[in-house]
Amino acid sequence: MRTTPTHRLAAVAAIAALALTGCAPDLAGGGEGGGDASTAAAVSVGMITSQTGPLAAYGEAYTAGFEAGLDYATDGTGAVDGREIEITWADDQGNPDTAVAKAKDLIGQGTQILAGTVVSGIATSLAEQAEQNRVLYISGPAATDAVTGVNDYTFRSGRQTYQDVATAGTFIGDPAGKKVVVFAQDTAFGQGNLAGVQAVLGGQGATVEGVLVAEDATEFTPFAQQILQAAPDLVFVAWAGASSGAMWTSLAQQGVFDVAPVVTGLGDVSTYGAYGEAGASISFLNHYFGGASGTDVEAAMIASLEEAGATPDLFSPDGFVAAQMIVHAIREGGDTVDGMIDALEGWTFESVKGEITVRAEDHALIQPMYQVKLVQDGANWVPELVDTVDADEVAPPVAGE
Repeated sequence: MRTTPTHRLAAVAAIAALALTGCAPDLAGGGEGGGDASTAAAVSVGMITSQTGPLAAYGEAYTAGFEAGLDYATDGTGAVDGREIEITWADDQGNPDTAVAKAKDLIGQGTQILAGTVVSGIATSLAEQAEQNRVLYISGPAATDAVTGVNDYTFRSGRQTYQDVATAGTFIGDPAGKKVVVFAQDTAFGQGNLAGVQAVLGGQGATVEGVLVAEDATEFTPFAQQILQAAPDLVFVAWAGASSGAMWTSLAQQGVFDVAPVVTGLGDVSTYGAYGEAGASISFLNHYFGGASGTDVEAAMIASLEEAGATPDLFSPDGFVAAQMIVHAIREGGDTVDGMIDALEGWTFESVKGEITVRAEDHALIQPMYQVKLVQDGANWVPELVDTVDADEVAPPVAGE
């Protein structure tokens, strides 16, 4: 039975009230199934993601995964029980205001289901629109914990930050009594990662310290020495930008890899060669890489992607899962958004990464994660699976409890 969370996670940022006048559209006709495609009412779905802007590559992987997932979930028909699924793609350009404007336009045209975005700030804004207008929203790769439990109308098709950080903690077993140093840039991104590690691993009994570096720093030896002096059991690195190569080289030269596991997230395929020689020494937490799970569903996704000229990548499963969730919601949810919500809550299904569950209490997506290393294959670096982390081991606490 659905419950409405009374509190959001502490990480939820304040977002402006963006009211949309009028009522949410009702699903038209067609009952709970059956009917001929020529007479059964179509279901419109608005897919909002980055087609341009700084995260366009992530949006491309999500889009390709969605198209593969829709083909898989509908047996190639693009329809559910005779009802066509009409997909409209919209470019959020990485901008929350743009995304909200396009969501309003889609809802005004009768769209009953929204999905997508790789940008956390956009996901929280679209979640608010979903609640205000009583439409179903399935967030994409956006990792913010704030999406989980934010309202009854919002779900997610990817992992969340808690699962990333908890996966990092598996490299040292039980974090209780251990010391974790977060090495990051002194930016909102770095400070957010420090706060996340403090909340997750600190909440499990670890002592968490931060070594934060000015974004324009070019010399990293003093900071590497601070890490060594802290005598950590785990070093969690959160870094972005052009200085990454010099930073990793400095950690290697100063012997940081010799004193503790150094963990960071393995990104998309384009980043595999960015770590230089340090790549062989880094312990990577990972949401997904091509071939990680070895499931039959993954094989079907990869075959579909390759047929379309695409490559399996970090956020391919997020799109694939979104398509599975949308098809299930339409098939089992009848003609109301409330029915779709009920159909998704508590649903366990087989997907790219294996068994996945939509937790009924707060819509967290309970899923396995991966420990990965990079190995050289000729001139290239490629991921190799170290271990699969059980979904329950990294499941976030129920939001609002």
